[in-house]
Amino acid sequence: QVQLVESGGGLVQAGGSLRLSCAVSGSFFSMNPMAWYRQAPGKEREVVAGERSGGRTTYADSVKGRFTISRDSLKNTLYLQMNSLKPGDTAMYYCASRRWDGSEYVAAYWGQGTQVTVSS
Repeated sequence: QVQLVESGGGLVQAGGSLRLSCAVSGSFFSMNPMAWYRQAPGKEREVVAGERSGGRTTYADSVKGRFTISRDSLKNTLYLQMNSLKPGDTAMYYCASRRWDGSEYVAAYWGQGTQVTVSS
């Protein structure tokens, strides 16, 4: 069974930084691209940063230049470094494994989420 466990969320002032972590069970991590999503109250869940085949990464326009997705394969851990945080970044953040459905990447397995709150 695949398990994804996020950590690292919290309350931070605008302009601050946080690093989210996502621990992934077993050998699953090395075989699948991963992504970070977020969902703010009253809004749909959106992809924030994602890995693609060939090691490429993509970011939502709203976080480009501020967020960085990375992984440590020895630790089976995915990271999201978030800098210059804004109140608009307040949301529940989820990590997810990805699969290609023939036309786009979709989420396959989800973590439980970690809350990020940015105060003004």
